[in-house]
Amino acid sequence: MNYILFDGDVRTALLPFTFTRPVADIRVGILTIREKWEDYLRYTTTTLTEEYLAAKYPMVEVENNVMINAAYLPNQEVVDLIKDLQPMQAVVYNEDIVAFYTQDSQDEVDFDEYELINCTSELIKIEHKWDIFQKNDAAIRADFARITEDRISEAIPKSVNVIAAENVFIEEGAKLEFVTLNASTGPIYIGKNAEIMEGSVIRGPFALCEEAQVKLATKIYGATTVGPHCRVGGEVSNSVMFGYTNKGHDGFLGNSVLGEWCNLGADTNNSNLKNNYSSVKLWSYETQSNEDTGLQFCGLMMGDHSKSGINTMFNTGTVVGVACSIFGGGFPKTFLPSFTWGGAGSSETYKVDKALETMKIVMARRHVELTPIDEEIMHNVAAETEIYRFQQQLKKY
Repeated sequence: MNYILFDGDVRTALLPFTFTRPVADIRVGILTIREKWEDYLRYTTTTLTEEYLAAKYPMVEVENNVMINAAYLPNQEVVDLIKDLQPMQAVVYNEDIVAFYTQDSQDEVDFDEYELINCTSELIKIEHKWDIFQKNDAAIRADFARITEDRISEAIPKSVNVIAAENVFIEEGAKLEFVTLNASTGPIYIGKNAEIMEGSVIRGPFALCEEAQVKLATKIYGATTVGPHCRVGGEVSNSVMFGYTNKGHDGFLGNSVLGEWCNLGADTNNSNLKNNYSSVKLWSYETQSNEDTGLQFCGLMMGDHSKSGINTMFNTGTVVGVACSIFGGGFPKTFLPSFTWGGAGSSETYKVDKALETMKIVMARRHVELTPIDEEIMHNVAAETEIYRFQQQLKKY
């Protein structure tokens, strides 16, 4: 069967993270959403996403296709229902389409003609950008159970102070000595060739993905995910870092999401709680205004390739777009459009060519190439977000 993951109606709500990737490639828990589906289905998937992303994330469409809403995380019941689908049948959850079997092109689907099959077990849906950290606890637990099933962990080193060792899983090549792991509050997963340096204290649920590193004397509270090839230090609570991102120094990161290739300068801090304890509002690309999250704790949402200078302070509920360079004293605005250069005092447009030069240098240090396709995506993001930079410039006058 040919399985295609589609963005659905949540793509805009998940910006800035979906400027540079389909919904399926968001990391929540240990794995990305795509990795979860492919593990359950035992099939490779392709993607229906924005046209400018299609060269990097293509769709393979054949005569018989099962379309899956990438906003949903899989479980065994929904996967079984999907595998049993016949043409003109769809799986629904709370009246929302989770998957459907089609033999038509995507612009010809009429669900009034479909037989609807209800999924009765609870499904996790990532439909707001804050869901990535808010639902990370449940996602880590689900991924941990599946990844470690019928497998034996590498031995926990004798120098490690551990609570609930049965909830710790260490992959081959991981290094950790003289650290404290408390897995009584949730599972702790340490990926292949990852490292936790001495003096670090970690509470589960926690996921340290392949080749990632926890720096000396780091304090981490669950539910936190440190994606592949990330570096993390200081104090972190209930946050998700997608991959190749650095928060290598002291400073607090809480109830936050960082995309790929971000870098937080030394002593960068974010607020995750308002002084009056009211619910946090967050910039919405859907409504073009601040949206009430209903959360008391909500920190920083930062898109790919964005960076902060030393001692940067991010206010509660700050949204930073793609390829921003934020620096200077004081609190920057709580919405910083993609390709912003500056901070609280003043800001200007970060020229795309200059941003691409930096991206190439940063990625080459990790032996990753910025491809022409990646460059074209960045040009598209810059064009799509120009209106936001223009609006902020108008506010100066």
